[in-house]
Amino acid sequence: MKVNMQSQTTVGLNLLSSDQIEEIHSATLQVLATVGVEVYEDEALKLLSEAGADIEGKRVRIPAWLVQEALASVPKSVTLFNRLGEPACVLEKGRVYYGSGSDTPYTIDLETGEQRLATNRDVENAARVADALEHIDFVMSLGLASDAPKESSDVYQYQAMVTNTTKPIVFTAHDRRGLLDIYEISALVAGGERALKLKPFLALYAEPSSPLLHSREAVEKLLVCAEKEIPLIYVPATMRGATGPVTPAGSLVVANAEQLSGLVIHQLKRKGAPFIYGGGTPPMDLKTFICSYGSAERDLGCTSLVKIGQYYNLPTFTTAGCSDAHVFDQQAGMEAGFNLLIAGLAGGNLIHDLGYIGIGLISSLEMLTLCDEAVNNVKYYLRGIEVNAETLAVDVIRAVGPGGNFIGEDHTLRNFRNNRIDTHILNRENLDNWKANGAKTFGELANERVKMLLSEHRVVPLPTETVERINAIVGRRRK
Repeated sequence: MKVNMQSQTTVGLNLLSSDQIEEIHSATLQVLATVGVEVYEDEALKLLSEAGADIEGKRVRIPAWLVQEALASVPKSVTLFNRLGEPACVLEKGRVYYGSGSDTPYTIDLETGEQRLATNRDVENAARVADALEHIDFVMSLGLASDAPKESSDVYQYQAMVTNTTKPIVFTAHDRRGLLDIYEISALVAGGERALKLKPFLALYAEPSSPLLHSREAVEKLLVCAEKEIPLIYVPATMRGATGPVTPAGSLVVANAEQLSGLVIHQLKRKGAPFIYGGGTPPMDLKTFICSYGSAERDLGCTSLVKIGQYYNLPTFTTAGCSDAHVFDQQAGMEAGFNLLIAGLAGGNLIHDLGYIGIGLISSLEMLTLCDEAVNNVKYYLRGIEVNAETLAVDVIRAVGPGGNFIGEDHTLRNFRNNRIDTHILNRENLDNWKANGAKTFGELANERVKMLLSEHRVVPLPTETVERINAIVGRRRK
């Protein structure tokens, strides 16, 4: 055996050097100490003032030592469970998980292929399909419930998810009240607040407002999450050239300052509460003035923030599986395939937005199915190559010799399952067989697969009493 052999067990992406990240970190500390951020929530201002920050109205200047204290107290690993109480997503360096996108106002109808407003039924269907797709690790509300009361649609969407998947849920909440209702529902499902704290199956997604502003609603949710120890994803979407500098490095400084200042507030409320870092710095396209979801510029910002989060040794949240294409077409597949691979190579822990098209405004279950197939490929690639006596197969090569074949060898039978990728709808047939099977396009097969999953997949149900109590909470909001 070779002594001190180094093994490349997973492939990766070296995007920023440690020196570059340290420069971004240093610039961020300068911005927080001299420019500061604006905070529109009184309890947070009080916590910051008592801790030693400089307060001038709503403007808060945060000294470097406060940032360092927050980084020291925040957990370096966060585990999300499924609602059956099993660990599902261990968020720490080297572990990658993929999930659906969230809160699109529109969806692509499975029957007509036309764009329309998303409904609560679409949220239910998306959760069921995501529950069935084996390479989707967590679920978000892939649609806005346009048919639910606007002020409580977040609670309806959460009900639709928690009753239609057992996988971990990343959710959004309109405000503090909605968050507390969702927390109450989650505690019911988990078997009590203590059980939920020990095995959280949910994480809140919330955002600061770029540039350098924390709204009252966002901070109220941040404080509730810290108090209840609900895992919090508090990440920006700093738009380069609009709400952040046009340069990648400058936009990263703004995004980092927003997250670290949020982290300071969060840890002042409760040291050790779970916090997840990440987000993105998508570009404003200066020709069309859209915020691009499918561009390489967006991918660069997202993966850079993953690398900065890893520098801080924090769990990370990022985006992939999304496209600027308004229909499920070749552009959608190309952009999603690229950014799914890039996000995985960067090592993002929670990678969301699978199923997004239309600049993040439209959901497509066919797109989600494409992403599931792509993630299968990405995860195989990220495993890298195992090198040992069994895999080097010298004895088998010697036995077969020149001109032989390996089809009937025991070594082949032992190892082929771990060395191939199963696919549900990617074409692996020759031309004649493909034609004989109907010459169907990927889009047609994806549509058929989604309909089959909706027809046949059965989600592990919640107890009837729990469902009734959840219905009562949701009904309370309608009144």
